Amino acid sequence: MNTLSENASHPPVPLRPISAVAAELGLDPEIILPHGHYIAKIPVSQLQTRQQAPDGALVLVTAMTPTPTGEGKTTTTIGLGDALRRLGKRAAICLREPSLGPYFGIKGGGTGAGQAQLVPAEDINLHFVGDMYSVSKANNLLAAMLDNHLQHGNDLKIDARRIVLRRVIDLNDRALREIFVGLGGVKHGVPRQDGFSITPASEVMAILCLAHDFADLGERLGNMVVAFTFQGQPVHARDLQAQGAMQVLLRDAIHPNLVQTREGTPAFVHGGPFANIAQGTNTAIATRMALKLAQVVVTEAGFATDLGAEKFFDIKCRIAGLNPQSVVIVATLQAVRHHGGFSGGGLDNLAQHIANIRLFNREPVVAINRFEGDSDADLQQIIEFCRQQGIEAVVASHFADGGAGAERLAEAVLRNIDQNQPHDLRFAYPLEMPLTDKILTLAQKLYGAADVDFDRRAKQDVRLLEETGYGGLPVCIAKTPKSLSDDPRLRGRPRDFVLEVNELRVSAGAGFVVVICGEILTMPGLPKVPAAARIRILPDGTATGLS
Repeated sequence: MNTLSENASHPPVPLRPISAVAAELGLDPEIILPHGHYIAKIPVSQLQTRQQAPDGALVLVTAMTPTPTGEGKTTTTIGLGDALRRLGKRAAICLREPSLGPYFGIKGGGTGAGQAQLVPAEDINLHFVGDMYSVSKANNLLAAMLDNHLQHGNDLKIDARRIVLRRVIDLNDRALREIFVGLGGVKHGVPRQDGFSITPASEVMAILCLAHDFADLGERLGNMVVAFTFQGQPVHARDLQAQGAMQVLLRDAIHPNLVQTREGTPAFVHGGPFANIAQGTNTAIATRMALKLAQVVVTEAGFATDLGAEKFFDIKCRIAGLNPQSVVIVATLQAVRHHGGFSGGGLDNLAQHIANIRLFNREPVVAINRFEGDSDADLQQIIEFCRQQGIEAVVASHFADGGAGAERLAEAVLRNIDQNQPHDLRFAYPLEMPLTDKILTLAQKLYGAADVDFDRRAKQDVRLLEETGYGGLPVCIAKTPKSLSDDPRLRGRPRDFVLEVNELRVSAGAGFVVVICGEILTMPGLPKVPAAARIRILPDGTATGLS
């Protein structure tokens, strides 16, 4: 039996060949596209040939407002998938691909922790199958063709001051947030202000995550708005004749990636958008494929219900036609304390997130992710509070005990699937609602705001987007994940604040409008002592310091 050592705190993990993992889902090992022994791409054609097959039940994992160290949504997603498989269900997990920015920065990898992990974790957290590079190259090719068009006469009459496309790189680098390009004379391009975003924030990544198939991918890439003309008209990627080459660069990236958990549960890891600046879920293709292959599919949306879950419902479910049967809200004792404790705003924060899920016509389950040192009495207080809210809460110990520690949670989720089965999904707003009203609806109903203040630039953006035909798109709110408000200092359940909107950006190819609130940045920076400073390669080739 082959093994892979994950880290010093856990013994080597017996890994099944990826062909055996695929076979568990009913996939012919001959059709998979292996990347070594333990990773494979599954051709998108496997979804197309199963369109008439029934769907399994979809479970969304979200959370209350996180602490700086997070609440363990990914770990819970993995532990729940393992537990469902232990109960005899044909289960699959759908997660996003980790980004190198947080991995080398401060947050660490995106493959879970403890006994609830994806394997091979190092490969997944590092270069994986190259999807991130494909997204970066497609985005940056479009940027190069845009600047090349300016250099050779600018027949489209692009206003260089109104270029909205940014270059991307999958690292944290604050020095690239605002730069100048085209310096050095007439042979080196047209001078203009530019900047970089991190790759998961690229609209190309959002398009990859929401595309239905190859044809839809190409159409969405062509619809990307890269700039505006001097007359205020949008310029698209198709106007630069870039979408064909971009589509070719993403030809392999569109196929979902299959790996496994430490316990052997199949896991699709595909796409990697951030939930505070994009829709924050894995690809629609991977989710839809998993639903055709498994009885129960567990997926995750980034951050809490006010960010990832809302976008999962209002953007991804709308576009992909998904209908989740169960929602799990991850809570922790440390988060309750962080947001004010039992007598302060900690439980009020959890109550708001329960109300947020009910807004979408779903009754959630609360998973209390147990940490070392948590007392039974304190955990029981959270359970009793949830009972008063009419919600079932279960303590889970998957970090320490793997799938066995989440079996009670899995049983609660199966009951929850039956409870939610007859109910149709309800969206937070209709698409025909004006952009300003959509934003106000989310601010008041999900965040607890009294009103929304649009600054001068935001008002101009609203006017421009509605005049150019983008007012009917869903909105993607970009705000701090540290608070229900747009102010990270406001913990608990803030009320009657005013949400500040600074800017609106159209992602026409992805199919939504990004709304920038507060101090959100699309290119993170490194901390004073980044995680990268701890990483070493030993003489035998073993890596140390990888989280």
